[in-house]
Amino acid sequence: MKRALVTGAAGFVGANLVRHLLTSGHQVHIICRPESDLWRIDDIKNDLIMHKIPLTDKEVLTSSLEKIKADWVFHLAAHGAYSWQNDLERILSTNVLGTANLLHACAKTGCEAFVSAGSSSEYGYKDHAPKEDEWVEPNSEYAIAKAAATHFCRLYAQKRELPTVVLRLYSVYGPYEDKGRLIPTIIEHGLQGKLPPLVDPTIARDFIYIDDTVSAFIAAATQEIKPGAVYNLGTGKQTTLREVVAAARELFSIKEEPQWGSMPNRKWDTSVWVANNEKICRELDWKPIYSFKDGLAKTAQWYRDKASTAVQKS
Repeated sequence: MKRALVTGAAGFVGANLVRHLLTSGHQVHIICRPESDLWRIDDIKNDLIMHKIPLTDKEVLTSSLEKIKADWVFHLAAHGAYSWQNDLERILSTNVLGTANLLHACAKTGCEAFVSAGSSSEYGYKDHAPKEDEWVEPNSEYAIAKAAATHFCRLYAQKRELPTVVLRLYSVYGPYEDKGRLIPTIIEHGLQGKLPPLVDPTIARDFIYIDDTVSAFIAAATQEIKPGAVYNLGTGKQTTLREVVAAARELFSIKEEPQWGSMPNRKWDTSVWVANNEKICRELDWKPIYSFKDGLAKTAQWYRDKASTAVQKS
């Protein structure tokens, strides 16, 4: 059994990760902002050891980590990944200052592995699948903040010998994702036999199912790798919106035709967004298991089960 510490545990990826850690028999500590909405982990919060600490408070954070003595630290706290998260001060304080403070605390207290969630947005727009050593060209405040956090992780690995790993996440989807995102929107409409408003059908993403994402975080904590390593975490396969809609129409038996362009493209939309995952597959002995169709079906079943449980409780 390991003692794991997870920041951002109330978020989408964090909530799935802590569930996996608990199921695997590990002791799980989580750090949440005092005002965090805990709906994703409400049913398991009694199994977690919760610390309501702002990552911006370096002294309190360091003191807490000295008591926790975590073996594994998973840093998933973030702000700015969603279009409605546009508070620049919070983007910088969470992603940059929060990461720096957590690294400082871990360098003082020690840990076996520090795994941080980076972002594919660090690369900016590319016309190909970028490798990890390629020049980053972040084109948003959030992307710049995540790129800075990655550099902080590498700095602490080089200067303080802290065993850091950064996983640059592509488009993760699955249970507990925010309902304002594409896949939950597609599913909620699909369960009613409908399609939502849609942008350009050529818009593409590398969609990676949450279970594959969680397995990569565990691999990063357990494999012997060079401190400061950075890995792209995606399937290596691009899926267009046209293909997403086709899969949804098949899964939910939707008869209506998609209305392309019924909502405007977002400023970050692009027709090329795919991971080069050769390095993570090779060095972490990891590979994605779920196809997009399989992951979509599993996520849809989670929604059905959730709705069924709600009906039973009422």
